[in-house]
Amino acid sequence: MTTKPASETLDAVKSFALRFSRLLDERITFDGQTPQTLADSIRYSLLAPGKRLRPFLVYQCGALCGADDDVCFAPAAAIEMIHAFSLIHDDLPAMDDDDLRRGRPTNHKVYGEAVAILAGDALVTLAFETLATKTLDRAHIAPLVADLARATGGEGMIGGQTLDIEGQRSETDERSALTLESVRRIHSTKTGSLFECACKMGGIVAGADAETLERLGAFGLNLGLAFQIADDLLDVTATSDDLGKKSGKDAESGKQTYPASVGIDRSRGLAQEAVAGAIEAIRGVSGDTAGLEAMAEFAIRRDR
Repeated sequence: MTTKPASETLDAVKSFALRFSRLLDERITFDGQTPQTLADSIRYSLLAPGKRLRPFLVYQCGALCGADDDVCFAPAAAIEMIHAFSLIHDDLPAMDDDDLRRGRPTNHKVYGEAVAILAGDALVTLAFETLATKTLDRAHIAPLVADLARATGGEGMIGGQTLDIEGQRSETDERSALTLESVRRIHSTKTGSLFECACKMGGIVAGADAETLERLGAFGLNLGLAFQIADDLLDVTATSDDLGKKSGKDAESGKQTYPASVGIDRSRGLAQEAVAGAIEAIRGVSGDTAGLEAMAEFAIRRDR
């Protein structure tokens, strides 16, 4: 299978992001029962310019397994809400203390810390409400909810964030020892779990069998690791203007990153290994996998 050119992949992601952002804007609305400040804060982050990679994966994996676009919206919207919640909370002074996100002031800089925390909380509940009320096939609700909850919670993204925080506490604390194993564990949960979930959710709404779901999940997990390694490298190699947020913060904060653990060259090698793992997994799914293979290749071209 020959993958598509990187430029074609990037164009497809950008085009999807525009379409999906319009759908979010149209379909995710609030009535008079939601305080206006809270609604504005939610929409500020949910509709902020972004690549929409997780929703893109829901749609792409759904299409690969035979799903129509309509059935992909609910899980795609739900996982983007979880991602938006995580960004709001990550940016808070108690966490990463960032002033910029996607080239704009972070949520708490605009609405204050209290409202930002509440907006993040509300996005979590809205994600599961969306699955419960907007999933077209009711039989899919329970598996979608279970998978997103697992990927978000203590054994997924939130657990990974906890490990990340604990790793920064003390350079002399044995629990904070910087090893490749500890870095891999942090990022396979903090980042990889939502990528894994996005791919599996696309398969769920398509009615895919267990083996296919396992392959989709393996693809997503490896893809998430590749993206995370690339992000770690970008924090070292890119400028703040390139990133839309302050660069070099990982090193300042003592974060456990791939470059800090094994250096830039070895990190790039590990990213290549993750891409190879993703491609191997997705090639086991019947259908045209060229687009998803290209997505994996694209993941590690962003730090060059």
